[in-house]
Formats: sequence, C-alpha cells, structure tokens
Amino acid sequence: MAAAQVAGSLPSGPAQEAQREPPLEQGRGFRCLSARLCALRPDDSSSSRTEIHLLFDQLISENYSEGSGVAPEDVSTLLVHACRLVPLNQNHLVSKLSQLIHHLLNTLQVIVDEQNLDFLLAYTISAIQQCSSWTHMQILQALAALVYCNGSKCQKYLPDLLGKSGLLMKLSDLAQSDPEVRRAAVHCMANLCLSVPGQPYLEEPYQNICFQAFLTTLQSPKSSDMDDITFCMLLQNALKGIQSLLNGGKMKLTQTDALGALLAVLKKTMFHGLPGLNIEMPTVLYPTPLPQCDGRPPIKPQQTESSTSRPAVNKRKKSKVKVKKIQQGEEEEEESSGEREVAPVTGSGRLNPHKGDTQCPSSLGVPSLPLAGSGAAGKDQVSSSFSSSIWKRVSSSESDYSDAEGGMQSKVRSYQAKVRQGALACFLSTIKSIEKKVLYGYWSAFVPDTPELGSPQSVSLMTLTLKDPSPKTRACALQVLSAILEGSKQFLSVAEDTSDHRRAFTPFSVMIASSIKELHRCLLLALVAESSSQTLTQIIKCLANLVSNSPYNRLKLSLLTKVWNQIKPYIRHKDVNVRVSSLTLLGAIVSTHAPLPEVQLLLQQPCSSGLSNSNSATPHVSPPDWWKKAPSGPFLEEATVSSPKVSSEPCWLIRLCISIVVLPKEDACSGSDAGCTGGSTYEPFPLRLEALQVLAHLARGYFSMTQVYLMELGEVICKCLGEADPSVQLHGAKLLEELGTGLIQQYKPDSSIAPDQRVPVTLVVMFWTVMLNGPLPRALQNSEHPTLQASACDALSSILPEAFSNLLSDRQILCITMLLGLNDSKNRLVKAATSRALGVYVLFPCLRQDVIFVADTANAILMSLQDKSLNVRAKAAWSLGNLTDTLIVNMETPDPSFQEEFSGLLLLKMLRSAIEASKDKDKVKSNAVRALGNLLHFLQPSHIEKPRFAEIIEEAIQALISTVLIEAAMKVRWNACYAMGNVFKNSALPLGTALWTSQAYNALTSVVTSCKNFKVRIRSAAALSVPGKREHYGSVDQYAQIWNALVTALQKSEDTTDFLEFKYCASLRTQICQALIHLLSLASASDLSCIKETLELNGDMVQSYIIQFLKSGTERDDTGAPHSPQERDQMVKTALEHISSVQTLAGDTSKRAIMGFLEDILTVYFDPSGSQVALLGLTNRCRTRN
Repeated sequence: MAAAQVAGSLPSGPAQEAQREPPLEQGRGFRCLSARLCALRPDDSSSSRTEIHLLFDQLISENYSEGSGVAPEDVSTLLVHACRLVPLNQNHLVSKLSQLIHHLLNTLQVIVDEQNLDFLLAYTISAIQQCSSWTHMQILQALAALVYCNGSKCQKYLPDLLGKSGLLMKLSDLAQSDPEVRRAAVHCMANLCLSVPGQPYLEEPYQNICFQAFLTTLQSPKSSDMDDITFCMLLQNALKGIQSLLNGGKMKLTQTDALGALLAVLKKTMFHGLPGLNIEMPTVLYPTPLPQCDGRPPIKPQQTESSTSRPAVNKRKKSKVKVKKIQQGEEEEEESSGEREVAPVTGSGRLNPHKGDTQCPSSLGVPSLPLAGSGAAGKDQVSSSFSSSIWKRVSSSESDYSDAEGGMQSKVRSYQAKVRQGALACFLSTIKSIEKKVLYGYWSAFVPDTPELGSPQSVSLMTLTLKDPSPKTRACALQVLSAILEGSKQFLSVAEDTSDHRRAFTPFSVMIASSIKELHRCLLLALVAESSSQTLTQIIKCLANLVSNSPYNRLKLSLLTKVWNQIKPYIRHKDVNVRVSSLTLLGAIVSTHAPLPEVQLLLQQPCSSGLSNSNSATPHVSPPDWWKKAPSGPFLEEATVSSPKVSSEPCWLIRLCISIVVLPKEDACSGSDAGCTGGSTYEPFPLRLEALQVLAHLARGYFSMTQVYLMELGEVICKCLGEADPSVQLHGAKLLEELGTGLIQQYKPDSSIAPDQRVPVTLVVMFWTVMLNGPLPRALQNSEHPTLQASACDALSSILPEAFSNLLSDRQILCITMLLGLNDSKNRLVKAATSRALGVYVLFPCLRQDVIFVADTANAILMSLQDKSLNVRAKAAWSLGNLTDTLIVNMETPDPSFQEEFSGLLLLKMLRSAIEASKDKDKVKSNAVRALGNLLHFLQPSHIEKPRFAEIIEEAIQALISTVLIEAAMKVRWNACYAMGNVFKNSALPLGTALWTSQAYNALTSVVTSCKNFKVRIRSAAALSVPGKREHYGSVDQYAQIWNALVTALQKSEDTTDFLEFKYCASLRTQICQALIHLLSLASASDLSCIKETLELNGDMVQSYIIQFLKSGTERDDTGAPHSPQERDQMVKTALEHISSVQTLAGDTSKRAIMGFLEDILTVYFDPSGSQVALLGLTNRCRTRN
C-alpha cells in the first residue's frame, strides 16, 4: 500500500539512485506502460483484470523523479482511461487504481486540469458510495491527491463532499469506526481548504463547515482503537486545514467564541505529547486580564512509564551537564539534533543547564534562574509537577524496552513533536489573521507571569521554549512569541514597575510589568541552555522584539543590563546567524527609548568586558589607536586632537562594529555562515550590514558618545560607499545621514548641549569635505541603484548649515548642481529625495538671499509638483512651503534688493501651482496652503496693482477659505488657518473692503466656535487677532459677528467629548482672550453697543477668563508667542486707554460700561484680596454705570 500523504503535503518521490538515466530515457518506461494501458478496452474477463492489475503494479513500481519527462497531461489522460477500465464493482481493482492515482500525483507533483478533474472526482465519489468499506482508505487517499490545490475547481462536488450528509462529513465524524478512514477524510478536507494564489477561495459556508469539523477533531480525545501515530496524523491534518483556511482562505475569526475555542484547542495541542505534561483546557478561552479558573478536579501526581523504569541513580547521573563537541560547520538535520538532556527540576523550581556548545551560566557570571510559569488568566496548571517529570532521551542502556519498542517510541515522539509544531504554525497564522488589540486580550493565556510564592507552575509558550526536547518545536514557539511581541509597544506601554505591592488587588499595569520581567528571565535562561544554533538565533530575535517594545523608562533598572551582559559572548559565536541576531539585539537595546542612562553606562564598559569566547569567529576588538596604524587618511591625526572630550572611556560597541565592517576576518567562514562568499576577506555581508545598522542606532540615540568617533566613522562611510555591493553602500549612506542629523541637532537653538561639548564647526567642515571629496558624489550619480541615490540625497541634506557656509565654494556648487540635476531623474524615489533636499538647502542662511539659487530651486520644485507620484508631490509641496518661508525671512531684512530682483512671473507660477496643489491629497494640501499664505503675505504693492495678479489673488484666497471649512485632516485645516493669518499680515491687500473679506472671517469664526480639534480653534483665534487696523475688520456687523463668535468660543472652550482635547483648553482660552482684548483695542464708537450687549449677557464669564489669562504667567500659547504678566496686563491697559479715547455721542452709556468692565478686571488682578468681592459685584456695578 502506498504511503499516506501527511497533512496535505505532497511527498517526494523515491530515493534517487547514484546513476540516473537521462530524463527522456526515464520517461520511456512510463510511456510504454501508458500506451499498453490505453490500448486496453473495458473488458470484464479475468485475463483483462489480471493484465490491468499487472500494469497498475508496474506503473506504481516505476522509478520516477522530477524532470523525468512525464507530462502532467499524460498522467491525467492515463488516470482517466484507467478509471474507464475499472468498474466500481471490482473492489480490488478500485483499491489498486486509487493507489495509482495517489502515487502518480504525489510523486510527479501533478495538479490535475479542470476537465479531467471533473471526471476523476465523479469517479472517486461514486467509488466511495458503492465500494466496500475496506477500500475507503485508498480511495480517500486518491481523493486527497486530486483535490490538492484544486479546491476552487471542485465547487459542483462540494455538496456531495461537505453537505449535511456529505461523504467527508460522515467519514470524518467521531462515530467513524475506522480511525484510518477518519484521518484520511480529514486529510481530504484539509486539501480542499488549501487555496492557490489567484484562484477563488472556498465559499464561506463551506469554510465554516470545515473549520467546525477541524475544531471538533482537535477537541476530541483519542479513541481506544486509535494508535498514537494515527492520532498524531489526524491532529496534524486538522491543524493544517485550519491553517489553510486562515492563510489562503483569508477566513476571519470575528466571533469571540470561535476564536476562544480555537485558542483553547491550540494551547492544548501545542503541548501534545510533551513528556511530563498532561494539561486540561476549558472548551473556550475568553479574553480577560484576570485569572481564569478551569474548574478541574485535583490531579494526583503521575509517573510516566519511562520514569518508573529508571533507577534513581541514573537520574542523578543524568542531571550533570554534558558538553558535546560539535565539529565546525556540522549540523544534524534530524529532530534529534540539538535535543536536550534536561535535568529534573528540583523542588525549588530551578533548572540545571542543558548540554550544548554555549557557555554555561556559571561561566557567564549569571546566576541560575528559577523556572516559573504563571498563575494568570488562561494558563492551566500542570497535572504532574515538573519535579516528577523526566525530560530525557531514552538510551538503550537505560531502557527496559526492546530495540523494536524503543524505535517505535522514538517514532511516536517524532510525530508528537510534529503535532506541536503544527499547532504552533496554526497559532502563528491565527495571530496574523486577527487584530492585535483582540490578541492581547489573551495575553495572559500564552505569556508567562511571575508566579505567587508557593503557587503551582503553569504552562505558556516559554514552557515549550525551555522544556521541549525538539529544537524545531522550541524555534516554532519562539516564532509565535515573537509574533505576539511584534507591535506590542502600545499595549506594553501601560506597564509600571512599582515597589508597593501591598494592595487588595494587582493593577493591570503591575501585572504587565511582571509579565515583561518574567519574559526577560525565561528568555535569558533559554539563551544559556540552548544547544541548537538555529533555535539560539530565534531566542535572540525574540529578545530583540521584547526589548524593542518594552517601556524600560517605566520599569526598574537592571533588566537591560542582564540582557546586555548575557548577549555579549554570543557576538563571537561560531554561527554567523547567531552573531547577526546578537547585533540586532544590541541595536534594539541602543534604540529603545534612547537615550537611557542605564544603556549609557553599559556603553562605557571596558571594551574587553565579557567578550572572550573560544569559539570566536569575529575579529578581535582593536585597540583605540588602530586607525592611526592603518592607512586611514591624513585627517585622522587632526580629528583626534580636535574632537571634544565627552568621555575618556571609549565605547566598545562602536569599536566592535567598526572592526566588523572594515577589518578582515581572522578565521575562515564556518559552514553555516550565510552570505559568506568564496574568496571574501571580510565578514559575511549580513554581519557587516547589521554592524552598520547598530552604528546608525548609536548615532541617533547616543550621539554624545558617537561624536568622539566622528572622523573614524567618516572613514568607515567612505569605505562602504566605495564598495561594489549596493546594500553596503546604502547602509553607509544611512549612517552618514544619521551622523549629519546628530550634528544638526547639537546646533539647534533649543539644544541643551553646552557649546564646549559640541563638535566644532571646523571639524564638521573637515568631515563633510572628506565626504564630498570621497565616493559620495559617485553614489549620487549611480543611476543603476536609485535607492542608493535617494539615500545619498537624504545624507547630503543632513549637512550642518553652519558647516555648509564654510565649505569651499566649489564643494558648495557641487552639492547644489548635483541636487538640481537629480531633480530631473525619472525615478520617483530619487526625485522625492531631491525635492526634499532642495527644500532643506533653501533655508540655509548662506543661500536664501541668493536670488538665482532660490529661483532655480523654485522652478525645480514646481516641476516636481506636477509629478504623477504622490510621494514626490508631497515632498515638493513641503519644499515649496520652506521656499516661501525663505521669501518671508528675506522680506523682513532691511535690504529690499531681494524683493525687487525676484521675478514677478515666477511668483505668479508659484501661486498657480500652490492653488492646484491645494486641491490634491491631504499630504500635498497641508503644505500647499502653507505656501499660499506665505506667497500672499510676500506680495508687494507693485505686484498687487497689476491686473494679472488680481484674479490669481482672489483664487488663492478662495482656495484657503475652502480648505479652512472642508472636513480634511486637522493638520490641513490648521495650516489653512495659519495661512489665513499670514494673508492678514499683508497690509497691501484690500482686507476689509474686498468681497472675500467677509467670507474669510466667516470661515474662521465658524471654525473657532465649532471645530472638534482645539488646536485648529486656537489657530483660527490667532488668525482673527492678526489685523492691525479697525478698517481691516470690515463693517460694524462684521466686527460684531467676530466679537460674538469669540465670546461664544470662550463659553464653549470646555465643550468636548474627546478627552485628548482637554489639555488644549487653557491654550484656547488664552488665545481667545488675547483676540478679544485686541478687538477692544481697535473698537470704534459704533462697535461699542454690540460689545456692551455681549458683556451684559456674559460679562462674568468673560471677566473670569481674562483674569485667568492675566494671571497665567509666562505660559506659551499655541501661536508660539510667550507673554509675560507685564505684557498681558499692558494689553488690557492699552484697550482701556483706547476705549476711553473713543468719541461717543452724548447719552451713550456703552463706553462707560466697557471701561468699567476693564477697570474691574485690572482691579481684581492687582488686588487679589478683593477679587472675590469684585467678581460678585461685577454685574451690579456695570448696570449701575449704565
């Protein structure tokens, strides 16, 4: 009987012989047998049946291999003809034909075409219905091979197979007496669910039917008549089916019960057959952070047969650590590779180190860490304590089994391991198919937590990582844990490690912090105990994921220190994948919540600390002056003298990474070194690239330490950019960009770095001179690698403005010329990066007054604004906004030459382009309206007087008004309000008399009273307080509308349903009060009656907020303009003086009422002791004055 296909996978053909015939010769045997079979005609005679039997046997025994010259269509034709020859009443022939179908399709990897599939499916379904039950196993195997990757073509047969009384539903039912038939039926269902990319998925009703069948199979216990291996294969097929539904079928687990049931059964199955464990699970896991009870009766401690068969003396012997020497490059591929001989856990719950080629905990100076699980939700207790579990491979000298029994036990353990791997793979697919916020509801069911003192241990993914004897299963568990941790930063950010645990309950934040600490502890324990290099790599990657997402700024110190100290020896591990992942972990440490004081201290450790390892394959860390001994360039001697002395202790990690990148390796590559090319004298590319990434992380997060090595890193960058491999060049350019950005941050006006701690400008100039004289220009011109060009553009845009102005003029011209030239690139990445770089350069003080450069940049940006790529247009719009900022800066200088020389025609083009861009997507629109506001502010009277500008000005203002009012992204509306304020600053525009005046004010007043976003309200209130003359506010009615809108906005300044907006309430009230006082300081006689009416209604409220405004000290409002208390009360005094100077008609009491209002405010402000009395009597006094 042909071997059964397991879990939907097509087994490979027979083992290849040493000498193979050519494919054409090999296919000849099949063709001869096929021709003989196809020559036969249906005949019910005994001789015909015998001949058919013989031909089937010969076809099955024929030696096949890939590329054997057998065409898929020939196989399909042969099988169809064979079905026509075999009547359904011939059970033996049907059985043999089924074996042939299964064997040929699997061995030759044939997917049957739709036409022949239709016939073959009809035949096999009829065969199951009509033939004896003993043939069902073989027929189902044939059916599984037929439907493999053909599920979408079986639609017409799905009712017969998966309907209420469908064949597969009956044969896979728990009532099915033959366990092999049941397994084969589940296998068929799993293959039906397997979809091919580009083909239709299984219809949703049938997906649900299959999912429920698989779930029922997984939930059902092993029947007494089913052997262990068949049960394992049954579970594997069900798991594979669910995985296919989740992966290819895109099935969504939207119902809590369905997801909970699946997770419960996956948790149970992922521990299937694990020695010493016998867990029981509830039918459904529910999402909850609280402990979940499963209501199990207490279970008596059990002893496995293997543990009772061993004398106690052998247990003690096995508990010793055995070191197994593995030759370099030799890795066993069987499941036994890397298996652990795990000592029993003692009563204290501590684990002795496993055997392996890694250092034991004592050699690392790390104390033995206790193994613990968790008492949190969904973690079900272990039925027999770990202290009675024996995690050892059975050797012939210690076992009472015979050789045959021992071989069977080994086979069963192998199948059980595959079940656990299948469950973990299915869990991984489940994680990818649900939202993370849903997944984290089940966090405590799969992630360990620190147990209470004396509480029983519970099982989690870390149990598999620490206990499973199969290295592949351990790696699978780590992959699942990594997937859970990936993107968990927001969820874990609530963690808070507090010392006060004496509470009636454990807060959620403390529980998460405890879980994070337990993950660190368990993963570090797994790290020192692991013997398989592949699994070791997964442990380190999982640690890197944990480090990247953990909120160390809210946790107690020492977690990162423990990780740091234990990972350092693995930087010199013989396996390059372990070394690469070790650097990835170090990169995660230096990039998480940088800069952290704990990490800063770790970086300053002596460079030799913890790096010794006899299995080293990494170059030794060189002494600090190795650069001087190497041919490294004439500038390094000066760099050593000029660099600021931030720390006398060199950073060993920077030194190590530099060594990995530039120094030749000392040892030959090991057999497992991925990326090791023949003849290469340097470390493998993955290792060098990871080292460059770590350097970039250090430059971003710990620049104060990195700057000591600035010139040395410059040499590294030049070397990388000069290499042939584009990926090395790209990482070199990224490092250059990070260093440039770090230098810019040091020289920002708000920088906290003391001037004597900054890198001197002369040294920065030297650094960039070396870059521009080196391979950077070649990288910018490397059109074969546009990604490198774009990255080089980004690097060039990170030059310090003060350094650029001190570069030689030919180097400045080189930068500008190359950027302007690259703006014509056909590649969108390059064009976007160039547009952004030009937007940076146009702000440089030494370039912004150069009319020719600004004009050339404007033309380049306007061209990019027409690009088809949204990314290019977004970058160009940002640069256009920067360019118009430069126009405003130049307008404010005493020298008017720039405004006079700048082309009016170019201004017109810029206005038109900005108007068009304001109709684009939000990414473009937000900067387009910023540019419009600046351009309208920049326009000179000479421009406005020209008829060709009148229409474009109107159009531009209408574009701003519509953007203020539309329901766009809040950033867009904020920029539009900001731009409107800029427009109001141009006194040459006919503000107050033009038709668009009322439209502009109406838009702003609408936003200030009703916009959901308070920052937009603040900006609109700021824009309303910009006009400096009363006539700019238009008519009396227009003024009254603005005044009333601001009072209403002040009244509604706390009306919001969004909790996040409350923090802006004070800033909003400050800005509205400032606008109201500004309006009072400009009011005319005809405006006073309107003001008086408002104060009569809302005077108390307005007065209280203005007093708060006066008393709010030096609070900086959203407009960025700080006001001292003196400035604020001076604003009120100015308004009071202005009102008192307004000439009113006799008998008009409005003036006196408003003056009294302002005087009361000043009285309360300057006399705090009488503030309450003044506030209570305010309304009465106002009415008395009236």
